[in-house]
Amino acid sequence: MSRSAEIICVGTELLLGDILNSNAQFLAQELAKLGIAHYYQTVVGDNPGRIQRAVEIAGDRSQLLIFTGGLGPTPDDLTHETLADCFGVPLVEHPEVLDDIRQKFVQRGRDMSPSNRKQAQLPQGAAVLTNSAGSAPGIIWQPRPDLTILTFPGVPAEMQLIWRDVAVPYLRREGWVQTTIYSRTLRFWGIAESTLAEKVSALLDLQNPTVAPYANHGEVKLRISARASSEDAARDLIAPVEQQIRSLSGADCYGADDDSLAIVLGTQLQAAKATLAVAESCTGGGLGAMLTAVPGSSRYFWGGVISYDNAVKVGLLGVDPDDLARQGAVSHEVAQQMAAGVRSRLGTTWGLSITGVAGPDGGSETKPVGLVFIGLAGPAGVQSFEHRFGAGRGREWVRDLSARSAIDHLRRELLRNVN
Repeated sequence: MSRSAEIICVGTELLLGDILNSNAQFLAQELAKLGIAHYYQTVVGDNPGRIQRAVEIAGDRSQLLIFTGGLGPTPDDLTHETLADCFGVPLVEHPEVLDDIRQKFVQRGRDMSPSNRKQAQLPQGAAVLTNSAGSAPGIIWQPRPDLTILTFPGVPAEMQLIWRDVAVPYLRREGWVQTTIYSRTLRFWGIAESTLAEKVSALLDLQNPTVAPYANHGEVKLRISARASSEDAARDLIAPVEQQIRSLSGADCYGADDDSLAIVLGTQLQAAKATLAVAESCTGGGLGAMLTAVPGSSRYFWGGVISYDNAVKVGLLGVDPDDLARQGAVSHEVAQQMAAGVRSRLGTTWGLSITGVAGPDGGSETKPVGLVFIGLAGPAGVQSFEHRFGAGRGREWVRDLSARSAIDHLRRELLRNVN
C-alpha cells in the first residue's frame, strides 16, 4: 500500500482569515518536489477536542501527519499536549531544549518567561526537531508503527528552516522519497486562459509530464510537472514540452517560474543598453514601484512623473491643453503626449505613460471605469493602446493591470526590435 502525507495547520487565526495560510502552500509544494503523495489538508482552531478529532481522521487515511502551529508558550498553544493525549502518553520535559530556550532569551537580552517552559515539554518517545531560529521546537514521532508525525512552529521562516535542514533529510533516510515531482511554470500576459488552452490543447492530455493551465489576477500560467527518479531527469522530460509551448504561444509567454514582467523588461532594457522613464496618472506611481522593485533597476530606469492633475500634464509633460479640453485626459492623444513628454524631459530611450479611469467613481457612458490608455514613445515614434479592464473587480485591479500591461507593451516592442 502506498504511503501518503497530510498537512494539518493549527490556529484559530487561520480559520478567521486573519493570517494567510502560506505554510500549507509551502509544504504542499515541498511534498510534490519530494514525490510524496499528499491528498488532504486540514485547518483546525486552537481547540483540543477538534484537534484530536482531526488527528483521528487523518491518522486513519494518511501515514505522515505534518502539523504547523500551536507550539508557542501561551495557553491556546495546544498541539503537543493534544497529541500526547491522543496517543495516551505523558509530556516529558527535555532539559536540553529548556536550556536552548533560555540561551536564546539571554542572547536577546531578555528574561525567559515561565510560560516558555512548556515549549520544552514534548510527548514521551518523540525526538526533537531543533529550531535554530526560534524558541518553539518541533518533533519527529512515531506513536505507532504505521504513523509518523512531524510538528513545526507556525512562524513561516522558522518552519521552512526546520523543514529544509532537518525534516527533509529525515524523510529521505526513512525511505519516503522514492521519486521527484518537479514543476516548471510558464507565465503569459495578454492572452486569455481559454485561448491559450486551445493553442496547447494537444499537450493537456499528456501523462508525464502533465500540463495544467490556470489564471490569476490577469495572468495565465501553464504548469508543467514531471515525475522522475531525480530533478535532472524530470527537467529532461519537461524541456521538449516547454519548447513546444513557447513555439505555440510566441510573445504571449514572457517568462517562467519566479519571473515577473518587470524583471523580464529590465533584462531586455539592459541588453539593449536602453533607458526608461514613465508618466503616470491613474496608477499614481504603481508602474514606477513595479519597475524599481527589481534589484539593479537604477541601471535602466531613470524616474517618472505622477501627473495626477491636468496642470502637471501640461506644465511638466507638455501635454496640449487644447487636446485635454477636446479629448479629455483619458484619451489616445494625451497618453501619447505624456509618453513623449517624459521621454523628452528625462532624456531616455523610452517613455511609458498611463492615463485612465480607475474608479470606483469618475466613469461615464463614453469613458467607463476601467478604460485605460497606455502611451509608448521611442526612437521610431509614439503609439498608444486602449484597454478596458472593467469595473467589477475594483480600483486596485484596474491600477495593477494597467501597470503590468504598460510593461508588457514595451516588452513586446523590444522583442520586435530584436527580431
